[in-house]
Amino acid sequence: MASALTFLFLSCWLAGHSGVWGGGEFLKPTIWVSPSRVVALGESLTIRCEGLYPGMEFFLHKAGQPNPQLRTVPDGTVAEFPIVNVSREDRGSYACDYRSIADQSRTSNPSDSVEIIVGEPSYPKPSISLSPSGGVSLGGAVTVWCRGQHRGMRFVLNKEGRHFPPVDSDGFEAVFPISNVSREDGGSYSCSYHSRSEPFAVSYPSDPVQLVVREPSYPKPSISLSPSGGVSLGGAVTVWCRGQHRGMRFVLNKEGRHFPPVDSDGFEAVFPISNVSREDGGSYSCSYHSRSEPFAVSYPSDPVELVVRGEGPGSASPFPAPTPSQTLTGARCQWDTQSQGRL
Repeated sequence: MASALTFLFLSCWLAGHSGVWGGGEFLKPTIWVSPSRVVALGESLTIRCEGLYPGMEFFLHKAGQPNPQLRTVPDGTVAEFPIVNVSREDRGSYACDYRSIADQSRTSNPSDSVEIIVGEPSYPKPSISLSPSGGVSLGGAVTVWCRGQHRGMRFVLNKEGRHFPPVDSDGFEAVFPISNVSREDGGSYSCSYHSRSEPFAVSYPSDPVQLVVREPSYPKPSISLSPSGGVSLGGAVTVWCRGQHRGMRFVLNKEGRHFPPVDSDGFEAVFPISNVSREDGGSYSCSYHSRSEPFAVSYPSDPVELVVRGEGPGSASPFPAPTPSQTLTGARCQWDTQSQGRL
């Protein structure tokens, strides 16, 4: 009796670990699109299908087309199906499945479907924004706003590896709230819109916006200026940012200005600013993050103010500077007055 139970247990265990559960089928694969399932005409994308085991043949099916694409993957578990120079004919619904190379009778269940959306030139790209815009703490909430140029559209929010239900709008914009924010919510978002009656004729995607998730294990850094008392026009100043973790990527923040991030092997990074202009004046802060997790970021430093000194256009005295002849005449008047006083 015991040996029979042992045999039954081992049979079930082997079936589970071989991926076979009744009907001789493997578990369904995962399908996703990179960089985004929304693409402009002429651009490129890649559909990826991932199974659980090596030694498989993968098939990519497009709704309405009888012949699937085939990729053989003898070693890995991911098959790639690139689409170069995307056309309107590439839009539509895709799914994939796979089977064993060694035993072609053993096939998987089909994956979930994914829709490829090709941008429609008559629908200009929308704008996208975040509220709040400066980053959000773990567990907090953020709202993504998408605004188009046509009324009464269906809006789609796009993020690699994430699906959001579309939102119908009677106006020009739609709102996508994200509550209880996790690290996985950090990343790059874009949005698009389309007519409710034509789901595959879609606007070009918006420019991307970055959602930064504040990482509580990264305490806020300190920031300082050298020199600290202000800098003259045309001079130079250095911004120092110091964190509490070694080997981080530091980011300098100023509204309306972009600075390339700086990788540091120590605890701090330096941002030199040469030939200082009036536009360089203002409030700066900095933050840092792991080089491998660009959207899990420290809280920003306290701000520091860069003061730019010096005369600039439009700052002249209300009284014009005297000419050489005016200076000479003034000196004579003063000498004549003094002379008359002594007479």
